[in-house]
Amino acid sequence: KHPGISYADLYTLSGVVAVEEAGGPEIPFQLGRTDMDSGESSPPDGRLPDADKGSLSSTTQHVRDVFYRMGFNDREIVALLGAHALGRCHTDRSGYWGPWTFAENTFSNEYFRLLVEERWSPKMTHNGKPWTGPDQFEDSTGKLMMLPSDMILVQDPEFKKVVEIYAKDEEAFFKDFAKAFSKLLELGVPFAAVAKPWYKFW
Repeated sequence: KHPGISYADLYTLSGVVAVEEAGGPEIPFQLGRTDMDSGESSPPDGRLPDADKGSLSSTTQHVRDVFYRMGFNDREIVALLGAHALGRCHTDRSGYWGPWTFAENTFSNEYFRLLVEERWSPKMTHNGKPWTGPDQFEDSTGKLMMLPSDMILVQDPEFKKVVEIYAKDEEAFFKDFAKAFSKLLELGVPFAAVAKPWYKFW
């Protein structure tokens, strides 16, 4: 019914719309992704960043390795991880628990502000019982969480410089995120030599 858009484009567009509808920046988007008959040509699992590699140095290097492989620099890495302003972790999925912010349906720079201003400590209990899940951190209220891969952003000097900028300047974060997220969504896409017009479907 809609030959002008592939499922790959549609799924990707949904992410763009979600960010914008949650209060985030407008993301540059164009069509051009193709659908495959099966998943045989898909990259293998395990190529996304893990939440924890067992130590600060290993986790930091792992996150850089994953994003450097795709052509991103440190500032772009921090911007993309700012998407943790949205959503939460679920114990029945990842083993981790909790939201990153108190406004988990709103895209903002709150994630960075909390990283800088809040006191984060290892999570030891949950609902009055010992915490038995993987290592994670919680704020002073015990209601918010950060993963080890979040904490590296304030423990690594180069990452921290960018975090501090975004914590104070939401406009700078939005601008950088829009550019980096668009770049991420276009990796490996064989766009036509003559660029198609930008589309808005809503």
